[in-house]
Order: sequence, then C-alpha cells, then structure tokens
Amino acid sequence: MNKKTNWSQFGTLIIVFFFWGFVAASNDILIPVFKSAFTLTQLQSQLVAMAFYVAYTVGSIIYIAVSKAIGGDLLNKTGYKNGIAIGLIISALGTLLFYPAANNASFTLMLTGLFIVALGFSLQQIAANPLAIVIGDPKTGSQRLSMAGGINNFGTTIGPLLVSFAIFGSVSTGNTEASIADVKIPYLILGAAFILVALFFKFSSIPNKIDLTQVEPENEIQESPTFVADKIVRNPDRGNAIKYPQLVMGMIGIFVYVGVEVATASNLPEYLLQHGDISTDKVAPFISLYWASLMMGRWTNSVDAFDVSAGTKKILNFVMPYLAFGIFLLVNVIAQHDISSFYVYAFVIVAMIIGDILSKGSPARMLLIFSLMGIAALVIGMLTTGMLSAFAFISVGLFCSTLWPCIYTLSIAGLGNQTNQGSSFLIMMIMGGGVIATLQGWLASDRLLGIQYSYIVGVVCFAYLAFFAIRGKAVLKEQGIDYDQQQVGAGAH
Repeated sequence: MNKKTNWSQFGTLIIVFFFWGFVAASNDILIPVFKSAFTLTQLQSQLVAMAFYVAYTVGSIIYIAVSKAIGGDLLNKTGYKNGIAIGLIISALGTLLFYPAANNASFTLMLTGLFIVALGFSLQQIAANPLAIVIGDPKTGSQRLSMAGGINNFGTTIGPLLVSFAIFGSVSTGNTEASIADVKIPYLILGAAFILVALFFKFSSIPNKIDLTQVEPENEIQESPTFVADKIVRNPDRGNAIKYPQLVMGMIGIFVYVGVEVATASNLPEYLLQHGDISTDKVAPFISLYWASLMMGRWTNSVDAFDVSAGTKKILNFVMPYLAFGIFLLVNVIAQHDISSFYVYAFVIVAMIIGDILSKGSPARMLLIFSLMGIAALVIGMLTTGMLSAFAFISVGLFCSTLWPCIYTLSIAGLGNQTNQGSSFLIMMIMGGGVIATLQGWLASDRLLGIQYSYIVGVVCFAYLAFFAIRGKAVLKEQGIDYDQQQVGAGAH
C-alpha cells in the first residue's frame, strides 16, 4: 500500500531548503562585490564559493568522525529534527561573524563566517534529504526532493535581489558602489531567522526517528504486478556504504553536478561584465533568473508527488515552469528592474519541458537527457555572443534543476542501514561547488582560456553525469533495482 505524504511535516521541512538556496545564491552577489571592494582577481573572488562549499565536506567528515566516536550514527542518537535544529544554531553563529568582518573590512572573516554557515547547512542536509523521502511514499521520494528543491530555488531567486538591494539600495537611487559595511545587516537578520526556525523545528511534528529501509524501493517493487519476481533480489548489506558502486559513482556525480551548477552562476557576473557590459549593481536579475531556472525545473519535476489524476499532471507539467517564471518576473518588477529583455526566455523553457516529458519519470533517463541538454547549452554559450550567449549560460540552471534528486536517488538505492552513511558521503561531495568554481575562475584568466571559454569545465562535468546515468542504471539492475519499471508500476507519466 502506498504511503501518503505528510504535507504538514513536509511543509515544515522545506523551510531549511529555502535557507540553503537563499544563502547560496546570495554568494553570487557577494563575489563581484568582494572582488571590487577587496581588489581581488577572478580566481581569488571564487574563494567565496570555495569557503562555502568546502564546509559541506568538512561538516560531513566531522559527522562521520563523531558517529564513529560515539559508536553509532549521530542522527540516530540525537534525532533528525534535533539534528536540523542544531545545524541551524551553528549557521546562526556563522552569521555573527559578518558584523566584525564588515566593520574591519576583513575578507578572511567574511569567508570564515560563510564557512560556519555552510557547516551548519551540512548537518541540516544530511538529516533533511532522507526525511523528505520517508515522510511519504518512497517511490515518489525523488519528486518530493524536487519539490523541496523548488522551494530551495525560490530562496535562490529572491536571495540575490534582496542582498543586492541591501548593498546597493533600489535601482532608482543610482548607487553603483558596493559597501562592505552594508553586508552585515542582512546576514544578522538571517541569523536571527535561523534561531527562530531552530526553535520551531524543536517543537514541530517532524519525526525524530525514521526507518531507513523506507528509502529503498525493493518492498514496493516486490508487491507490484508489473515486475517479474525472479528478477528482483534482496540487496545484501555490505557493511559499509562505500562498498556500493552506485554510491561511489554518485559521490563523483554530486561533486561535478554541484560544481557545474555553482561555477556557471558564480562566474556569470564576470562574463556579463566583460561581454554584456552589465555592471555589478545591475547583475542581480540575471543571477536571479539563473536560480529561478532551477525553480522552474524542480517545480515541474515535483508534479508526480501530488495525488492528482494523470491528466491533471500533464497539464501541470506545462503550467508549473511558467508559474515559476512568472514569480521571477514579479519579484523583479517589485525590485524595480527592467524585465523586458527576459520575456524571450519563455521559449527557452520549452526545451526543459520536452526533456521532462521524455524522461518519463525515470531518474536515470532524466539525468541522461538533462546532462546532454546542459552540454548543448554551454557549447552554444561559448560559440555565440550577446544575449543569446547569456541566456544559453543561464539556461544551464534549467538543466541542472532536477539532477540532485536523480543523482541522490540512484546513489542511495539499495544501501539499507548504510543510507545515513551514504548520505553523509554525498553531502561531503558538495565541495565540488567550490573546487570547480575556483578551477573555472583560474581558467577564466585572459592568459588561459578567458571567461567565455572557461565554461568548457561545465561540459566535462555534464559528460560525466551522462556516463553515470548509463552506468549507474546498469549497476542497479544487477542488484535487482530498476527505476524504469518502478515508475511504470507507480503510474508515472
């Protein structure tokens, strides 16, 4: 019997997904601001991304070390909602450093504050991703992760706009100079919000203990008449998550996925400055559109998590991305930005809708299709000029939009009691966002590839993800897990 999604618990859980997106996208505004204020090179400016995303790796290592020291999984000891609350408090402590950092114009303290904020996020992510899967039918777990990712990207859509407003003021003021002192206030407010939400989580109905076997599809697969019973085998416990090949491939997958997603956005302001003559104070709508593109894709992919008819789902597949696009336009109108040049992006969204339809709800197929589309977008961006090139790079957000739940779902399938450990390994690889963004920042030097051709880094990342989609699917089939059949049995489109 299918388990219904507990929407009240899910509604509480997605608050932290919003925070992750808000802060991560705001970094893309901080990068050009810091570059100007501290007179940094493009490589040095990418240390913002490095500090933020490497913290996820450090947090995961700490998590594994503490779990080993106490002789059991940390979240199983503290509880899941308690773990999220603790993570929020850690993040709040990081925001406090923005006050002395701004007063002393210290780049090092700014980076340290961002590092601690992300350190708290790492614990939140380790707990929140399995929770998103088990508070409903595990077969629609990847769609719930997409839905949560859509809320995450609502945060990424408004984050750059609010932080840009806090630093530069409204467009009508004509202020084009960045002030480091103005950075501290929004982050102190954010810290206060972290503390309030931590208290809210503590007394919420979110489960503190969960059954990790619920993240596996095997039981549902065995009960479905769609499957041939002798082809489905119980995946034996291998004693350590790292012994599962799907997890190892998935770890590299998360590394390069977060890498291309972050690197594309964090290097975008410099590309727009050099090739679009768009100054730092006017770059926020473009960054906002990039992250709103992820919201469009994730809202579309989350449709299967709703208990509605197949016909309604087909309609929503077309409505949801344009609803998200409408929200992007609305918040930019409120922010007093000229949105006339963005209307043409409505035609770009069609490519993502086609990819979603072709995927037929399969994580492996979606990963392959969207990776190939990502490669095409980057190649077009490198070979063209003007707004066509800019929109091509921005559209990478559309094709990154659903990759996290695809990679995560394929990576932890069949891990059983090793799921928490596997999840922490995956979160560890979020450091790819910092490493690959910094690599691209180095290649963006005029002495090397230049900013436009530095996007070849993203092409390599997507190429690996296409490989993982093919090879990962084959590995899971060998273990008796077939998500293509599972989606058919679940009535997915």
